[in-house]
Amino acid sequence: MRTDLQATNGRASGLVDVLDRVLDKGLVVAGDIKVSLAEVELLTIRIRLIVCSIDKAEQIGLDWWRYDTHLAPGRDRLAAENAALRRQIRSLERRVAAGARPTGRGRRAE
Repeated sequence: MRTDLQATNGRASGLVDVLDRVLDKGLVVAGDIKVSLAEVELLTIRIRLIVCSIDKAEQIGLDWWRYDTHLAPGRDRLAAENAALRRQIRSLERRVAAGARPTGRGRRAE
């Protein structure tokens, strides 16, 4: 049994070359599907598919996976840190507001 990628007829290496080229250059598939009944359009589906490497995607400005909460690791940690900082700000604002209240004689407490 062979374990290398070289097939006797060259298909495996050809497939590797094709995948390498697609991931390096990128591949775009675009299409529209329209469902009509009696010339009345009922449904339109627009399909846009881009297949490329992550490096190529970043090069052309695609980086949505960094901001997707389901895909980006550490997003929950950042949200928790954000919530903690907001609580700390509210606490500090309450302290400042309590210190700025006028006393019975119309002067600020010192």
